[in-house]
Formats: sequence, structure tokens, C-alpha cells
Amino acid sequence: MSQGTVRPWLRRFEDVGEFYLSTEVVVCGYGGAGASAALEARRAGADVLVLERASGGGGATAMSSCEMYLGGSGGTAIHKALGIEDSTENMIAYITECFGPHGDPEKIRLYAEGAAAHFDWAESLGVPYKREVLLERTVVPFTDESLLFTGNERAHPFNKIAEPVPRGHVPSKEGDEGGKIFMQALMAKVEAEGSIIQTDARVVAVLQDSDGRVRGVAAKIDGEEKYLEASHGVILTAGGFVMNRSMIERHAAHVIPFGEPYGNQWDLGDGIQMGMAAGGNAINMNECFLSFAFYPPAKLTYGILVNGHGQRFINEDAYLARLGHYAGLQDNHEIYLLVQNEDFELSHYMENLRIAGTGDSIAEAETEAGLPPGSLQATVAYYNKYASRGEDPLFHKTEQWLKPIDKPPYALVSYCPQEVKYPLGEKPGYLMFTLGGLETLPTGEVLTAQGDVIPGLYAAGRTSAGLPRTAKGYASGMSVGDATFFGRKAGQQAAASGDDT
Repeated sequence: MSQGTVRPWLRRFEDVGEFYLSTEVVVCGYGGAGASAALEARRAGADVLVLERASGGGGATAMSSCEMYLGGSGGTAIHKALGIEDSTENMIAYITECFGPHGDPEKIRLYAEGAAAHFDWAESLGVPYKREVLLERTVVPFTDESLLFTGNERAHPFNKIAEPVPRGHVPSKEGDEGGKIFMQALMAKVEAEGSIIQTDARVVAVLQDSDGRVRGVAAKIDGEEKYLEASHGVILTAGGFVMNRSMIERHAAHVIPFGEPYGNQWDLGDGIQMGMAAGGNAINMNECFLSFAFYPPAKLTYGILVNGHGQRFINEDAYLARLGHYAGLQDNHEIYLLVQNEDFELSHYMENLRIAGTGDSIAEAETEAGLPPGSLQATVAYYNKYASRGEDPLFHKTEQWLKPIDKPPYALVSYCPQEVKYPLGEKPGYLMFTLGGLETLPTGEVLTAQGDVIPGLYAAGRTSAGLPRTAKGYASGMSVGDATFFGRKAGQQAAASGDDT
């Protein structure tokens, strides 16, 4: 490549004539992963430059509730204060079941072994956590408790494999502002401890030398492409690719009919594409988080979810991401919740749903909704027979949520994605974000398809394929927990690596 030739996402280090700035570690993206990486690299003694495309930091983490999925080692400080015990092996068993063959055993073990200490780190930033637990079935606490169940811990099959333990740790404040609280505290530490922050700086390429080592980046600053040298390493923390329609079409087209992208507007996959241009391997790219939030109120769980054939397809006490995964597998994504009058109340998350059918009998509701004749009646008859005994032989919903559906009137509420509208916006569909990205070691080094380390290149957060790998086993808090935990590891590793060229 001759000097001055521009290739998408990659530039030759040897072609750079002048550097705008030289430092030791360059972090590309200032969300949860990037800020955590920057803080730890700086604490390890490295000079750090953070480049952020937006006019301020926060990323998708600031948009979240900032639940962190933490436990193991006997429990976090909150667990111990409440007398709740959680062993590392119990946590590993649960997460391993969550992601099955998709999971990375090394990352799972390292995370479970370090998660309790990671809570101490988060609290040391000045983030408030209250020693109280919310045990009811919910998605995020709107009161000020800091511990709750955020996954499938109490649902089949997970409750047969691991002891159910609440592991969602959320900053304490009434309302849903955990992400803002956490990122304000974290960024204040990053900036107080001496990292340089450059906003309105879009990273457009990595600089790679003839030996394959990544030595810096090219970034658009003040409308000009400028080159920044990194003697120790470049850490890609630029988010996922949920806002890049062409990448979704290429890698996860199956979610387009029912998924509504949710994330930072700059989740365009830039970091992933830069890593791939440098030789990195992208994995798990077809997997997405999905949010099928038919609860709260929790009492809707007494109802049953059926598809367009009038058949159940999941235990209704599962977590919203697992529900979303299985809902997405149903024909035409046609989903209804059958609920009897004593349990009927529209979900907080889906306030404008269509009632597809009602009636004083199951047959009437079935007919009005246009389900196949007799289908719903057969499903309910079978369900009621066993629910009256506290059993669910098909899907093993826990006894707490089992009771016959036999008190009219009945309603079939449509959860067909084209009719679902969240308070967050007017577009229909189940909220989603991507779970695929660059393959990395647990310490952040980006790997090639052959499993070799690309010297000087690291990734964390949704730019990498981290801890959470499928909606089927996702729990809230796994993304923020993963991004901050492995962001810290990448920062520490990059600071320690040096420039051995």
C-alpha cells in the first residue's frame, strides 16, 4: 500500500508522517467498558487517552439501569450483610447452563471468581448500594433496594442445576437512573486520576505495522483525520452493532421482523470492523438480547403464553430475555397471553396492547382471537388438570405461579411484535441489542481466527463477544457486569504489555 492510500478501518503505521499525539494506551469509546479500562490502565501506571465519538461519555451503560450480575466467593458485601450465601461453583453452574455451548468457560470462571470483588470496586467509586433485597418478580426496582433476581434463577431448568440466588446489584435510588449514577461516579474517577479525554473524536481506523502489531489509531478530530500513537496498546470499547442495519442484515437477519434496536446511537459496529480489519475474529454475531417484558405486574405470570396455534411454548416464569428468545421462534411471531379476570392488568412496559379476544368461556376468547378451533380449549384443559395439582409436566413452571385458569371472563392479550410499543418509543417490536463481537482472551487480547493474539490490540464490552452470549440464558446485569469487569482486565493487560517492538 503506497503512502496516502486509505483502506476502510485500517492504516499502515509506517505510512504515518506525523502524530497528533503519542501516549501509551488509547481507549476507543467512553462507556462502561472504556471508562473501566481507562481507570485501570491509569492506575497501573500507563498514560491513557480516551477517544469518544459523542460530545460526552456514558455510552449504553448510562442508558441502562446498571444492574450488575455479581456473586460467588461466598457472596458480595450485600449478600453477606443479608445472610445470603453464593459459592463460586454455584454461580459457575448457573452461568454455564445459561449459555451452554455458546459460553466461554475461561471467562465464566474468571468472572465468577472475581465478581464479588468487582462489587467492592464499584462501591469504591462512590456508587451507593443499599443492603436490602427485592424478592418479587420484576425487571428493575423502582424503589431503592440494591439486590434482586434478574434472570432465570428460580425457573426451570436452572433451579434444578444451581441454588437460586439474587445476583442483580443496582445503584440505590428510587426510579430507574442507575446507569447515570454509576457512569457519573466512574467518569469522575477516570478524569480525576489523570486520563486525557477527547470527545467529538471518531476513531476511523487502527494503525498496524508490518509485523502485525497495532500501534495506534486514526481519528477524525475537528474535521481532520489525525494519527495517535499508542506504545502499549489500543483498547476497542465502541459498543455493539445494533444501530448498523447492514450489519444486522448480514449477521442477525432473523431478528429484523420482531426486534427493535435499543442502545447508544453510535452502536454502529465500528470497533468490531476495525478489529476485523486488523485480523481479529468476530464470533457469536447472530445472537441478540431480546426483551419480552409482559411483567410486571408479576401476577400476569399466572396466565399462559400461547402461539398462533393456541399452544404453550415456554414456562411463563422465565426471565424476559428467555421469553423473547422462544417468542422469536414461533410461527409468524404470533404470541398471546391468556389471563383470567382476577389476574388481568396491563403490563407497565406495554401499556397500549390490543385485546385479541375476550369471553366468558375459553371457546369464546379462542374464536374472537381467530385461533384454530379447539386449540386453546385443549391447551387450557390440559394445563388446568395439572395446575390444580401444582404441576406443569410440559414446561415445569414453578408451583408458585400455577393455578387453574377457570374464573371468567378471560382475555387474550396480543404480544405480536408489530403491536408491542414500549414507553421508550413508538416503534413496535421487542427491544434488542447485539451479543456478538471480537473474540478475545479473558484479559482482553483480540484473537485471530487461528487463535493467535494480535499484538497491541484489545477489546471489551459489546465490541467483544463477552460473558453473555444468548437471550436464551441472559440475565439483566450481565452486560454491564461483563463490560466493566473485562474492561478493567483489558486496561490492566494493555498497561502491563509495553511496546516490545
